[in-house]
Parts: sequence; structure tokens; C-alpha cells
Amino acid sequence: LEVLLDMYPYYVLGWKDANKKLAMDYLVTNWTGDSKILLQMALQSWMLSRLTSWGATSWMEVMRNRVEDVLAEDDKDRRMTVFVETCSKLKQYENVESTSILEMALWKGKLKSGWSNDGTKRQALDRGECRCI
Repeated sequence: LEVLLDMYPYYVLGWKDANKKLAMDYLVTNWTGDSKILLQMALQSWMLSRLTSWGATSWMEVMRNRVEDVLAEDDKDRRMTVFVETCSKLKQYENVESTSILEMALWKGKLKSGWSNDGTKRQALDRGECRCI
């Protein structure tokens, strides 16, 4: 699994199969000592390493705790619920990060152009003007 996780991009783990299930779904529902180790490795690659690359340390701590909650849960249904909540939280973080990147790109574009929205020459640019709401 380590070789596969290193070889393929992290987003492959987010793909669903013909049954509309993630690879993680099978690991979460078929709980053994070995599947727990595999799930831990997969979640580390899929979720935590992404947040590390963004430099989001506070988000990283939240997600690390959520991953530990998934791994610590003994009840199958509760484990699946915690896993789904963890995936939703990651999706929320991805949306915030992508919005932030878009705002920065718009800000940079306006800085380069030197013009404001009303067509006048700008001396300074407030980043708030580029916020995506």
C-alpha cells in the first residue's frame, strides 16, 4: 500500500467505484487489525499530507484528531459516521483554501493592471475588494 500511495496521486483515494463507494468505505466497514493499519496509512496520505502542503497547521490538528477518532471507534456504524464527518470537514477546508487562492489570484491581477473596477488609475489596492463571497 505504501508503494501505491507514493505512486498515485492522493485524489485517487477520493474516487468512487461502480458501487459508489470509496476505497476507504471498504476499510472502514471491514474492520480488522490489518485494515486499521491500511486505513491509517491511506488517511495519512489522503487527508493529512494535503493539509501539510497547504501549511494549515490549525486545520491539520483538527483533522489529525478526527482521523484518530475514526481509528479509535469500535462501533461500525459510528465509525462510518465519524469517517463521513471527517470527509465533509476536509471538503470544507478544500473549499476555503480554493476560495482563498482565487481571491489572491484576483488581487494579483488587479495589482498588475493598476486599474480599479470603475476604470480609474489606482494608487493602492485593498485585498478586501477581491473577496469572493
